Amino acid sequence: MMRCFDVCNGDADGLCAVLQWRLERPAPATLVTGLKRDIALLERVPAGPGDEVLVCDLSMQRNRAALTRLLAAGARVRYFDHHAAGEIPQHPGLEVHLDAGSGVCTCVLMDRHLQGRRRAWAAVGAFGDNLQEVGHRLAVEAGLSDAQCEQLQELGRSINYNAYGESESDVHVAPAVLYGILSRHENPLEAVRSEPVLRELRELRAADLNRARASSPLLEGDRASVHLLPDAAWSRRVVGTFANDLATAYPDRAHAVLVETASGGGWRVSVRAPLSSPSGADELCRRFGGSGRTGAAGIDLLPRSRLADFLDAFLSQRWGQHHPGFDISHACGGGAGPS
Repeated sequence: MMRCFDVCNGDADGLCAVLQWRLERPAPATLVTGLKRDIALLERVPAGPGDEVLVCDLSMQRNRAALTRLLAAGARVRYFDHHAAGEIPQHPGLEVHLDAGSGVCTCVLMDRHLQGRRRAWAAVGAFGDNLQEVGHRLAVEAGLSDAQCEQLQELGRSINYNAYGESESDVHVAPAVLYGILSRHENPLEAVRSEPVLRELRELRAADLNRARASSPLLEGDRASVHLLPDAAWSRRVVGTFANDLATAYPDRAHAVLVETASGGGWRVSVRAPLSSPSGADELCRRFGGSGRTGAAGIDLLPRSRLADFLDAFLSQRWGQHHPGFDISHACGGGAGPS
């Protein structure tokens, strides 16, 4: 019997992309997801001959070995993502929908593929990925009012906030559990009205964000800011939200938010390129063992010994001087891909 696996990042973009797909193509499926930095998720998928795997919002570079294994085992894979992909395997069982442009997220790619049939959920994912103009456009195209757009924006930000943490003990609800709650609703506005956990997330996010805003920056100037947050569950939860908050408030600046690790040996880092020149974040973070997208990227562990090097590189980075991305949407190897 054919099995279905849905594999995605546990943030708003990943969960809402899978949600769009399953609302349109209902089928029993095993969800494989995790926290924001749980990227190598394809390693956890035991798919074999005839099985179907949907992948959303996961770097193909970080999952290539597992992807190659699944294809060789006879699984059929449909891949939606907006991170740099590197070399794409050529295989008749692989269908790719990839675009690393700065104004694109995985929910946008899914929305294109489904021709807008679940556009309100696509807007939620875009808002969560801090693509505010894109999210607003999608919401308007879905026929929503300004007040409803604001509700979707808050929902997207809350879902995204819930994906940040060092372990599931840091977050309010495990991403897989949150997906199960969201998937009860064809309309995200229904979820906002009827699910208490979403109100709880909104309130917790606001409290954590107020604590972060009260912190003093390590560095702050016309072109960049750097904030250091302590080793605490609230810091780990809010790091991405705070970085996005700073990016929105100061769109001509680059922003780095560093959270001290429990061991005291370094920091987890979230980087945002200036919204006015949204590229270069991934290139910067790769130099320190990190990854991400052109506009938003991160480093799992920046050792204390490399802090000065990182600050020098961050402050001298030439934002917006990088390749704008790529757009690939086809079945590789001439095959039809999974249906």
